[in-house]
Amino acid sequence: MTNQQIKALEKELWATADNLRANSKLTASEYKDPVLGLILLRFAGNRFDEALKVIEKNLPINPRTNKKRDISKDDFLGEGAIYLQEKSKYDYLANLPEGEDINEAVNEAMRLVEEDYEDLEGNLPRNYHELDANLLRDLIRAFNTEAVKSITGDAFGRIYEYFLMKFSMSGAGAQEGGEFFTPPSLVGLIVNFIEPNHGIIHDPACGSGGMFVQTGHFVKEHSNKSVNEAITVYGTELKSNNTKLAKMNLAIHGLEGKIIEANSFYSNPHNLTNRCDFVMANPPFNVKKIDKNNKFLKIDERLPFGLPKNDNGNYLWVQYFHSFLNEKGRAGFVMASSATDAGNTEKAIRQKLIETGDVEAIVSVGNNFFYTRSLPCHVWFFNKAKKDKDSILMIDARNTFRVVNQTINDFSQGQLSNLKAILESYRNEKDPIAKAKTQHQEALQIIAIELNDFVEVYHTAILKVDETIKMKIYNKEIYTQKQKWQELLTHFENPMPSVSQNIATIESRIETINKSIKAKTSKATEVKEELKKIKSDLSLLKYAQNIYTEQKEEPIKEFKQLLKDWEDLESYFPDGEYQDVEGLCKIATLDEIKENDYSLTPGRYVGFSIV
Repeated sequence: MTNQQIKALEKELWATADNLRANSKLTASEYKDPVLGLILLRFAGNRFDEALKVIEKNLPINPRTNKKRDISKDDFLGEGAIYLQEKSKYDYLANLPEGEDINEAVNEAMRLVEEDYEDLEGNLPRNYHELDANLLRDLIRAFNTEAVKSITGDAFGRIYEYFLMKFSMSGAGAQEGGEFFTPPSLVGLIVNFIEPNHGIIHDPACGSGGMFVQTGHFVKEHSNKSVNEAITVYGTELKSNNTKLAKMNLAIHGLEGKIIEANSFYSNPHNLTNRCDFVMANPPFNVKKIDKNNKFLKIDERLPFGLPKNDNGNYLWVQYFHSFLNEKGRAGFVMASSATDAGNTEKAIRQKLIETGDVEAIVSVGNNFFYTRSLPCHVWFFNKAKKDKDSILMIDARNTFRVVNQTINDFSQGQLSNLKAILESYRNEKDPIAKAKTQHQEALQIIAIELNDFVEVYHTAILKVDETIKMKIYNKEIYTQKQKWQELLTHFENPMPSVSQNIATIESRIETINKSIKAKTSKATEVKEELKKIKSDLSLLKYAQNIYTEQKEEPIKEFKQLLKDWEDLESYFPDGEYQDVEGLCKIATLDEIKENDYSLTPGRYVGFSIV
């Protein structure tokens, strides 16, 4: 499946599932877990079928009996698949006769999976008896189409993440809506900056495990090892439901890891102090009513710079993230904007942190990046192996965003590449800005190929109606000059201006024919035959036009965004070398930071640009 096809399927599945909920009495929160459980079961069924083919092909023949041995659960583990007993297979549920109790059958399917997998025990939804039987059958059918059954690899993980995001946007779980899911672009920023490609990965406020999932994608793209060979993941999560979501998320992505339900303020359940290669988190901001007299807090080795006196958890989290790192470790985490300028004991802790030389970068992020709150935030980065201990990279990205809708913004892939190029320049890595430009071109090329395929289908349909129209399809080559990309964009936006005119002409001809038929002219029978053909032509033209209009909208938007991101990068760094950019980025020395009262707010250092 292409990227655009997966996106279209995600939307289609969500629209179906959401429409079913809208016609029931369920809230989004009540609906979330059963739906995510079905996605996991459908995914497990697909992986089971894929793995079974490989296992059957590779099973050795016993020379004494001349037969293959029986397939075991361990064979499926070796193929990164979940073993399924007969009654936990999706096809069994989808084909269950109408008279059978579908609700109890799905509960039993979940129980059987938990029976075989200790890590999932008690974590799969078992409340399907609370759903209307007809609703449940409709849901099962929605995830049993040929398109869904043919999905392989990471595509199912993407669908699971998409549903998590949509449930978060709908406020499922009321106040926890913003806690179980961190927006993908913020996770992408953290993963791109700290590059977690090996060793121990820890998230002490892991929600549904999104940081681990994105880390898995990163490892696949940047390592020769399998994900579970390259990394070991450890998560801690306070809320029981979120812990279950995280364990399901790891299972659906084939990630091995340890998720513990615990309160990170009063425990260190994995004992990872000074052991982590990477720490990444989006902890709850400004947590109140922390018991500062708790015995564990009094002796907590993760608080070397002291216990902040105010009733706020921000500087507990900040110290935890720093203390978990080993001597070469990196951390990236989201934090309330107020923390960069907080005073009193928090300022004293911040000063000590700055003086370690381990604070590598701070990124200001604007409003509307979270689904359940609109406040801005900062993303902090620690690097204990940082070469330049006497400066910190300040990035003000409040004006760097893409509008998703009226209430949500995010970073485009091109914007993330640009921000990463700035950090890599600070680290003195080789040609990061040139590398980012190449990435933009490669991404443009991928979208161009998909758009080109849309145009080809569109033109072919039109040629069936009018063979006189010339077909103009661009070659699938990489365009290296901006004007070439701009020419291509013009072609994709309006591949055949004459089509609308053709439709108008045909509609006018139909009107004339209808008048002839009504007037009962001598040619009435003849024009009826023409009418039949011409209506067929019109239907085909409109179909082609509608399909193209629907399919091109998102990739055209991505194409335009990438062109803008490329142009922004060239305007920031015209010589291909890093320079401080007013309103965007500055390398601040420790002396400058001291002069600014140890503030870590990028806006204080980068100034502002008048656009």
